[in-house]
Amino acid sequence: MTPRSVLNRSLLALAGLVLLGGGLLVLFAGLDVYRPHDLVPPGGWPLTAPGDVLLGSADRKRWSSQGWWWWPAVIAALALAFLLALWWLLTQLSRRRPGTLPVGGTPPQEGVELRDSALADAVAAETGALPGVDGATVRITGRAARHRTRIGLTLTPEGSPSAALGALCEGPLRTAHRSTGAPPTPTEVRMRVVRHRPHRVD
Repeated sequence: MTPRSVLNRSLLALAGLVLLGGGLLVLFAGLDVYRPHDLVPPGGWPLTAPGDVLLGSADRKRWSSQGWWWWPAVIAALALAFLLALWWLLTQLSRRRPGTLPVGGTPPQEGVELRDSALADAVAAETGALPGVDGATVRITGRAARHRTRIGLTLTPEGSPSAALGALCEGPLRTAHRSTGAPPTPTEVRMRVVRHRPHRVD
């Protein structure tokens, strides 16, 4: 799981807890739970009984005096916030990784599958051992039938990009295709050179 995924899921969990807490407070007020059970709502919370409203008459008049545009602007902002939250949720729920990959060519062998993370780890380990490569990260994205491979190569200061790319195609990628029996898939390779201190000549 990437740091970005962890951050997104943490923010979603936090937003869900806030909305759940607010919904429970409103539900308790609507069912008149506070008084019979001697429960005390949070300080400043306006809804404590079924007859309470979020904005009283004085508050509505005060905000309405801001101009005719105030309430349409508030409604538009809330609608936009709802649509953005819904889009964010659907984006997080959509599967960006295939999960498992069929093994055995076309058609694949029934009941034989390979986890995408296991294949990515194997390709990364073999790629990291190539000459001129200091390290590698591999991610497999997309659907199982049309997945993509994203590889990040960290080259040593003496490494050659062309040589590393050729060794990657002839080694780890060919091994992965041969092991799964799947045809070659679109692969994106990004390279960078490991940071090193300049050598000092006396």
